[in-house]
Amino acid sequence: MRIVVLDGLRLFAAVMVAFYHFAGRNDVTGAWGTTPAVAVSRVHEAAQYGWLGVELFFMISGFVICMSAWGRDIGAFIRSRFIRLFPAYWPAVLITATVVALWPVVAQPLRVSDVLLNLTMLQWPLGVHGVEGVYWTLWAEARFYLLFALLLWRGLNRQSAMWFGYGWLLAAVIAHTSREKLLIVALQPDYAPLFVAGVAFYLIHRFGHDLRLWGLVAASYLMAQHNVIARVAETEKANIKAPLSDTVAILIVTAFFAVMAVIALGWTARVRWRALTTAGLLTYPFYLLHQNIGWLIIRATHDHAPHWLVLAGTITIMLSVAWLVHRWIERPLAAYLRRRLQPPRLADATQELPILTTARPAPRRQWAEENRIRTPGRR
Repeated sequence: MRIVVLDGLRLFAAVMVAFYHFAGRNDVTGAWGTTPAVAVSRVHEAAQYGWLGVELFFMISGFVICMSAWGRDIGAFIRSRFIRLFPAYWPAVLITATVVALWPVVAQPLRVSDVLLNLTMLQWPLGVHGVEGVYWTLWAEARFYLLFALLLWRGLNRQSAMWFGYGWLLAAVIAHTSREKLLIVALQPDYAPLFVAGVAFYLIHRFGHDLRLWGLVAASYLMAQHNVIARVAETEKANIKAPLSDTVAILIVTAFFAVMAVIALGWTARVRWRALTTAGLLTYPFYLLHQNIGWLIIRATHDHAPHWLVLAGTITIMLSVAWLVHRWIERPLAAYLRRRLQPPRLADATQELPILTTARPAPRRQWAEENRIRTPGRR
């Protein structure tokens, strides 16, 4: 059953990230001709925390992946993730690479070889820049999928999913302490609490209150609010170039946990707005496409309209582009892949097996003629 509130929440997280890129980051001045702190000062103070939308994305992902994997085998899970990710990702890579190559004024184009590698979604572990900066989150998602696939292989149920969450949190702490690069890559100590929280919230949503599940939520929250402090320091230094508040970041993460708890408890079950479903469909292509193309739009228009209007217009244009990509590329391509990757049906499979024939039983009358007992005196 689709939870449409999650669709709306996903778009909210994507728009948070977009506002961060357009109005929060001070390390990119090519779009506005100056820093966003100067160009859109009224929006900048809030937008500089927009990167926290990624934290919300990871929590939603934990919830949705656990929900969508329930009752599936590992093959069906992998097929569903492939069909979900790549039909929007491939056109986004090619569209963005082409636009940046034609107008290299805000971002520098990548080599053709690097663009082609981006199509695999493996550019980050191989040390190649993404066509869009946001693609790093897809590598984090992919590693979560691989871990969850191991859980599916072992058998997915309430107990196994719960202990998977506790085990991952503990393993993430060990990885952080050990400083072993392979363990850190596989177990993602910075983001494990967010994915685990999403899984725990889904289990609460499906099975109801359980002290052990709420304990998993609490452990995830305590680790997540600790981790976000390091994320604040990193973002200050790399992108904002100004101090951020640890308290504000922790409060935002706390709000995310509260909203997810409300959804898990079913308090939003009556919400059925069709617009939220549409928002969910637009989220992924919008997220993939918004950054570099959005900067180009801002650069082309910021001298011709009020900056608040430029910002709102850029978001609107990119949502429209996302709808076009979804409607005319992602949806048809996903349908094609779904048909082509469908496993052979049982009927088709049996046609390929050797046909074992058995002697047909004789008709009843024939059997009677051949096997009737003749008694003495009867002809």
